[in-house]
Amino acid sequence: MTTPARPHTRVVALPDVAGDPWHASAPPLYQTATFAQESAEGFGRYDYARSGNPTRETLERHCAELDGGCRAFAYASGVAAIAAVAGLLKPGDEIVAHDDLYGGSHRLFSRVFEPRGISVRYANLVDADDSALQAALSPRTRLVFVESVTNPLLRVPDLAALARAARRAGALLAVDATAMSPWFQRPIEHGADLVVHSATKLLNGHGDVTAGIVVAREEGVAARLAFHHNAEGAVLGPFDAWLLLRGMRTLGVRLDRQAASAARVAEVLSALPGATRVRHLSLADHPDRARHQRQASGAGVLVAFETGNVERSVALVESLKRFAIAVSFGSIASTASLPCRMSHASIPAAERTLPEDLIRLSIGLEDPQDLIEDLSRALRRSSESSSPRPSPIPQSARPPALSPT
Repeated sequence: MTTPARPHTRVVALPDVAGDPWHASAPPLYQTATFAQESAEGFGRYDYARSGNPTRETLERHCAELDGGCRAFAYASGVAAIAAVAGLLKPGDEIVAHDDLYGGSHRLFSRVFEPRGISVRYANLVDADDSALQAALSPRTRLVFVESVTNPLLRVPDLAALARAARRAGALLAVDATAMSPWFQRPIEHGADLVVHSATKLLNGHGDVTAGIVVAREEGVAARLAFHHNAEGAVLGPFDAWLLLRGMRTLGVRLDRQAASAARVAEVLSALPGATRVRHLSLADHPDRARHQRQASGAGVLVAFETGNVERSVALVESLKRFAIAVSFGSIASTASLPCRMSHASIPAAERTLPEDLIRLSIGLEDPQDLIEDLSRALRRSSESSSPRPSPIPQSARPPALSPT
């Protein structure tokens, strides 16, 4: 019996491309919209690229293997992947989502699916025990949606507890694992029914692809996704699938290095004047560190902190030299952002759980000492160039467990 491949081997070893006789060392790119058929009376394995493409199918098989699911589906963006999951519901059904949610997900649920008759409730699903989680779900709940590490507050829900609560309620648990990737975490092993990735970020890692992935645990749900995938057509194109496959083969070496650098940056940042409430899952004072270590093998590439002052945060981000100001994360190049002004700006201010002065860093492959020196200089400069003004939404404004926002 063959010994199961270890993680680095699994990431690098791609499935064979169906029907390819040449065994290329890199996956071939089938950059075509259609495939000639042997007969006018029936279809072969591939006929039209929306319905299937060998390059995209190789990517999907690889993603299913890495996440431990039965099937995976590649979409044109991470939001398209989330829409595909929510699209499994019908009018009258309910989504219960964690209140610290990516702005694009919140906008999609609240402004696209609610008008279609699917109700959405936002609740604190992190600070709740089993009984409270069960009480949060109603008879109409059909989907529980969380981020396995929330963006950007870096909180950690108990995935196994959520899976139990969802199962008792007859709902699916969907986990957006974008901030972890299957390299650090496999939510299906903790009971998730569906795993979502914005593959634009860690999976690709090079900032040159927009893509989304959904991995299904069981064939029944996968069959429903497959029908919608073809019927609605928000599929990933073959060239983007090929680029994503190329990026994923370095997933392990990239993320191990980036996470180690992020831990070092967070450690030093915690001791620097002007940086407060530094968040990274490697830090001993992180409230969810023990839970995260039970569910994942790494602390990730995101670091978040506050300055106590919105103008100071703006000045700091704008004075950084090693960090590009950008809304995405997970690339080999470091980025910095103000979530309340950028990635989460679409959430109404009264519903946001984020401090206005929060800064999110995505740590890349640069030398961590260069990043630390850049942050130290920017902190000094921002302190000199801004006057104190309290953040309009302090962290203490976070709603209690299971309170709707």
